[in-house]
Amino acid sequence: MTVPTTMTFFERFEKDILSGVKTITIRDESENNYAPGSTVKVSTLESGREFCSLKIVSVEPVLFSELNDFHAQQENMTLEELKSVIQDIYPGISELYVVSYEMVSE
Repeated sequence: MTVPTTMTFFERFEKDILSGVKTITIRDESENNYAPGSTVKVSTLESGREFCSLKIVSVEPVLFSELNDFHAQQENMTLEELKSVIQDIYPGISELYVVSYEMVSE
């Protein structure tokens, strides 16, 4: 299994990531192989523009039904918003992965 060295986010999340208010991302099984301790280059999904580097802290499985206010806080949104965004990106999914990260100074 190859450890990813890049990660993409929708442009709308860039400000929250750079300001440190978004400290996790919730992904599906296809993106659960990030390695804690590794650093990834981060770019926008829409244009591929690189905007920071993140150190992966942990990758934890979570069920959609187990998402809570703490996850929502880490995503800088309400729980209702979080569940809506996840359903938009991964319709009907139940098994997810919480990727925690911290900003790396360049």
